Amino acid sequence: MSNHRARESSGRRRPRNRRAVLLSAAAVLVIGSGAAALAAAGSGDEHPAAAPAATAEGGTGTPIPDGSAEAAASPSTSASASASASVSASASASAPASPSASASASGASPTGKGTAAAPPAAPVAKPGTAPETFTGLAFDTCTAPGLATMNAWRGTSPYGAAAVYIGGRNRGCAQPQLTAGWVKSVSSSGWKLIPLYVGAQPPCQTGSSPEKLTADTAVPLGTTDGNDAVAKAAALGMRPGSTLYLDVEAYNTADTSCADAVLAYVQSWNRAVHGSGYWAGYYGFASSSAAGIAEAAGRNAPDLPDAMWYARYDGAADTTGSFPFASGLWSGHRRGHQYQINQKETYGGATVTVDRNAWDAPVAVVG
Repeated sequence: MSNHRARESSGRRRPRNRRAVLLSAAAVLVIGSGAAALAAAGSGDEHPAAAPAATAEGGTGTPIPDGSAEAAASPSTSASASASASVSASASASAPASPSASASASGASPTGKGTAAAPPAAPVAKPGTAPETFTGLAFDTCTAPGLATMNAWRGTSPYGAAAVYIGGRNRGCAQPQLTAGWVKSVSSSGWKLIPLYVGAQPPCQTGSSPEKLTADTAVPLGTTDGNDAVAKAAALGMRPGSTLYLDVEAYNTADTSCADAVLAYVQSWNRAVHGSGYWAGYYGFASSSAAGIAEAAGRNAPDLPDAMWYARYDGAADTTGSFPFASGLWSGHRRGHQYQINQKETYGGATVTVDRNAWDAPVAVVG
């Protein structure tokens, strides 16, 4: 993300299950709604854009994390070249009536292994209508660009959606452009918006964050932050029915107590968001911060995210072949894939450094 992405203290990690479950020959693995996102290697607990690169409008991009195997493998091809990699830039108005995760017919564990999946547990109460979705390319950058840049990029760039940081104590950049008027203007011109909230971060994360959760504060903080995310979205003109994405940065998923605290926080945040009529999305790394959510999905934990935005810097602009978990997780227009970062791009005479995303997931409802 172009904000303050956390980096793991050691290299790339594979997701690890934290609870062993013995299955009989007749047992099945139940899959709920969760997924995982890629951990960038390195140190600290901020996005690579903690020291952002300046752009024509003072916007920022995401410097590639030091030592990140995924980032190093990410090609520096143009956005239009990436756009040809299996996503279309058309908006989709359809989505499943209930975005709680469902297992594929063949069944699989979050790592793609396992037996046939049983039906998921009853989901938490959610908004009554299907979320608005977008399918195509999206960009994110630390500071929302000015209207002139958004207008210059509209129709000249391959992007049809933009992620904006609506709040959270760990939000890393000022947002002088991000007002209700800006949201209304860019939405009226055809842009779809992806609201991102940088809430409390894991207790085992290295470095310092203004807000970190603990095992004792996870649930109350999740409620407080979820309510704050709703308030921030509403103040910007993002109505109920919008999907708000919680940004949880990289951490050591092998630390069971830490992972349990993060899960409790995420579940509490989701409940608060749902309680106000919004959908709950999630952003994280494919081998760490969302791996815990995928593991929880494998044991059918309740109150998991409705949509998954995963970071995996493989240069593949898709949400299917690059998806690192079971195919049944977050299917049906509920996946976003951040596939390249720190790309300086110019369209219509305006230059911004952005992260590139393939998008097939819910967005904000404006108006």
